[in-house]
Amino acid sequence: MSEPAEDAPQELRHAEEVMGTVFSFDVRGGESGAVRAALEEAIAGLHRVDEVFSTYREDSQISRLARGELTVEECDPEVAEVLGLGAEAERASDGWFSTRYEGRLDPTGIVKGWAAERAAERLAAAGASGVSVNGGGDVQLVGVPGPHRPWRVGVSDPLRPGALAAVVSAAGADRLAVATSGTAERGAHIVDPRTGRSAVTDLLAVTVVGPRLTWVDAWATAAFAMGSRAGLDWLESLPDVEALLITAGNEVRCTGGLAQRLG
Repeated sequence: MSEPAEDAPQELRHAEEVMGTVFSFDVRGGESGAVRAALEEAIAGLHRVDEVFSTYREDSQISRLARGELTVEECDPEVAEVLGLGAEAERASDGWFSTRYEGRLDPTGIVKGWAAERAAERLAAAGASGVSVNGGGDVQLVGVPGPHRPWRVGVSDPLRPGALAAVVSAAGADRLAVATSGTAERGAHIVDPRTGRSAVTDLLAVTVVGPRLTWVDAWATAAFAMGSRAGLDWLESLPDVEALLITAGNEVRCTGGLAQRLG
């Protein structure tokens, strides 16, 4: 590997398979030893989150909690934290976001974004000047990748594989997150909490932009279940949130301030 230019920050990249997806780290600047130690801690933290929250593991705390074998108080403190965030998301979305699936406790919809955001904050706290954590396509950004260069995130076009529908810029933002919910990658996996079945909407994808991945990930899921008209109206009402919605009819709708985030 070639040595970085003197005026360029140190770059550290890593990809980790965990939580049923790949988490990609791009870390810039900071003292090498501290940043590498923080990366190791962040990776270990993701694996611990998987152990605690995986609904595919019979022995995970969330599975045991769902079966009534544990109380919330007997679980790790993070369980109460995540369930509290899920309850807040459910209230804010008037029930369109839910931590239940087929009648069973399942906070998957908020865990991944929360875990990626926490990992990014850990690295920033260790002194990194720029951090990008991509968890299965949803991204938390902190700082900048280099002098006078903002982080930029491509948004996939659900109707044109390999093409981009937009590019989001983090220029001027110390923290920015981008999350997309839709059917292009995983099929009809988003549930309508009112019926318990797959959401039937006119949308193919919803991308939400805001400071924290915990929330924009949840908001994208909720807005997708709402459909384009109600989803856009609701997203417009949220502070510090912008969004891009693409319908099955190839109609693109966006919040009023999204244009300021494109580039």
